[in-house]
Formats: sequence, C-alpha cells, structure tokens
Amino acid sequence: MQSPRKDVNGSDPPEASPDGGPKAKGNGRRDRWADHREQRRQALVGAAVQALLRHGPEVDMDQVAATAGVSKPVLYRYFADKSQLWVAVSEVVAARVVDAIAPAIEQVREERGLVEATIDAYLGVIESQPTLYRFLMRQSGQPGIHQVVAGTSRQVAAGLARVIGDRLRALGLDAGPAEPWAYGLVGFVQAVGDWWTTHGQPISRSALTDYLTTLLWSGIEGVRASADLPHELTRAHERIVP
Repeated sequence: MQSPRKDVNGSDPPEASPDGGPKAKGNGRRDRWADHREQRRQALVGAAVQALLRHGPEVDMDQVAATAGVSKPVLYRYFADKSQLWVAVSEVVAARVVDAIAPAIEQVREERGLVEATIDAYLGVIESQPTLYRFLMRQSGQPGIHQVVAGTSRQVAAGLARVIGDRLRALGLDAGPAEPWAYGLVGFVQAVGDWWTTHGQPISRSALTDYLTTLLWSGIEGVRASADLPHELTRAHERIVP
C-alpha cells in the first residue's frame, strides 16, 4: 500500500477544497464566527420582541438591552442604530402574519370560505398579538419598516390572487380580476384591522369576520350574478358560439 504523499518539507499537503484548490484554513473559522454572530443577532431580535410585549410599542433601547441581559453597546455591535433593530423586529412580526394567513388560504376550496378564512386569519394575528401589531403599524412610516409591511402585503396578495384565479378558472370565468381583487381584499382588511386595533377591538373577531365577509362576498358574488357582465367574464360553458 502506497504511503500518503508529503510535500517537499515532509508535511501533509493542504486539504483540497471542492473545486480542487487548497482549502483556506481560515474559512471554517470565519464560517463558525458568522454563524455565531447570526445566532446572537437573532437572540437579540427575540429579546426586542419580548421587550415590546412587556413594555409596549414605546419600548426603548435600554429596555431591550435589559431584557436581553446585555449592555446597550453590545446591541450596537449588531445593529447600527435603533431603526435597524426595529426593521429586524418588523420582519419577525410580518413573518408571523404570513405564516398565519398562507395555510388558511391554501386549505379553503369554496369561494366564500376563502374570503372568510383570509379575514379571520389576519384578525387572528391581531387578536393574539395586539402589541406587536400596533408596533408594526405605528412604525410603518419608517422607510425600512414600510418596505417590510409593503412586501408582506404583496406576498399575501400574490398567494391570494393565485388561489382566486384558480377558483375563477374552475368556474369557467376569466381570471383577470384575481390580482386586483386580492390586493383590494388585503388593503381593505388591513385598514379595518387598524381600526379594530386602535379602538380596542370593540366587536368580537367572529362578528367582524362575518361583517367583512358578507360585504366582500356580496361584491364578488355580484360579479358572477350580474346580468351586465362583460362577455369575457361570463361562464365559459354559457358563452354563445356564433
């Protein structure tokens, strides 16, 4: 059996990287440090969320640092300023909104139920985490957070548009309205959700869901039932072939 090959100094050659070249010895250490830093950063974001829940939307950096068990200078090693930390927190809150709504949309197979499930899931997030939602809405005018909120709305609307489009096509209807309906639904429910939160949830979630579903579904059903439908929106099997 041939002995391992040595270099000119009698040492083992450098470990090869996947591309065939020598593997940099510092890569593993840098990767481990980057992983550690990201884990530490996520832990601080989690502490900021807990501080928000404890102190409300007016929470400050001293309270976040105290909750995390670190000094403020440690926070600033991971976040350039307060606004950068709030953007990271808003991403966590926004992800919770998407995680709640997306499965609800995917599981529904009846049109009215689709509208109802979307509204109920959104209001459910507000009801279960009102402090975080108020924080997100209060900070939504900030550039970074505004982008997060807008991106979340687009993500939810895109998923909703796809499902609505599938439903319309299954009914033999033109799927063109799916995207504007989806964006309209998201914006409408968002605005009512803000009102509901600001006024201390004056009516129950189930009642509000029913009110909004009735209003929105009446509009959608009206499109299907209207005698003045544009030709391209009529049922495919009812179209008159010349």
